[in-house]
Amino acid sequence: MINIKTSREIELMRQAGRIVALAHQAIEPMIQPGMTTADLDQKVRDVIASHGGTPTFLGYRDFPAAICASINEEVVHGIPSARQLMDGDIIAVDIGVTYQGYHGDSAWTYPVGQIAPEVQTLLEVTKEALFIGLAAAKVGNRIGHIGHAIEAYVAPLGYGIVEEFTGHGVGRELHEEPPIPNFGPVTEGPVIKPGMTLAIEPMINLGTKRVRILSDGWTAVTADRKPSAHFEHTIVVTNDGYEILTIL
Repeated sequence: MINIKTSREIELMRQAGRIVALAHQAIEPMIQPGMTTADLDQKVRDVIASHGGTPTFLGYRDFPAAICASINEEVVHGIPSARQLMDGDIIAVDIGVTYQGYHGDSAWTYPVGQIAPEVQTLLEVTKEALFIGLAAAKVGNRIGHIGHAIEAYVAPLGYGIVEEFTGHGVGRELHEEPPIPNFGPVTEGPVIKPGMTLAIEPMINLGTKRVRILSDGWTAVTADRKPSAHFEHTIVVTNDGYEILTIL
C-alpha cells in the first residue's frame, strides 16, 4: 500500500531531510585525500545527534554504520572503515535520518581531489539523471515515467544502469511502496498522486550494468570494477510538481 502523507507528516519529513542536508554539508569539505570513511561516518553521527535525529541506517538490517560510503567501483552500501581516500577517488555517501519517526534519505557522489575526465562526466550525467527523474514525478504520470525518463537520457550515452537496486517510497519506513526502477516503460507502476513521498536514486556505471555483492554481505560493486555514481533526493509530490525535502 502507498501511504499518502498528511501535512504534518510532510513537515516531519522536511525536518528529517534538512538534517540529512546539514550532514552532507558538514562532510563535503572533509572529502580530501587522507580522510577515512570512518571519520566521515563519525561526523555524520555528530551532526544528526546535534539536531535531534537518529541515523536511520545504523542497525538497519544489522548495517554497522550511519552512512553508506561507496568508493570508486562500489555502487552502494559500502561500509565505513579506516580506509583513506586517495586523490582521484570518487565516493558516494548515502545518509538517512529519522526524525520523530519519519525518514529523510539522500546520496551524493563527491570527487576526491582531481578525478579523471571520464569519471567527472559520469558524475555529471548521473546528477542530471536524478533531476530528469525528479521532473517526471508528476501527478497523473505513472512511476514508470521516472525510470523511463532516466533510461532515455542515460542509455544512449553508453553507461550501465544498475537494475538490482531501485528508488523507493519513504516515510514512516525507510523503504515503502512503490519501488522506483531507473529504467523501464512508462506503463509500469502506480499512478503518481499528491502527497506521495519518494526517494529517487539513479545508480549509473561507467561500464557494465552488472553488479555483485562482496563477502561482507553489503557492498555492491560493478562486475567490471569500473566506477559507479549515485545521486538521490527525497521528494514530496505536489499538485504542481514536487518539493525536494533533503535540501536546506
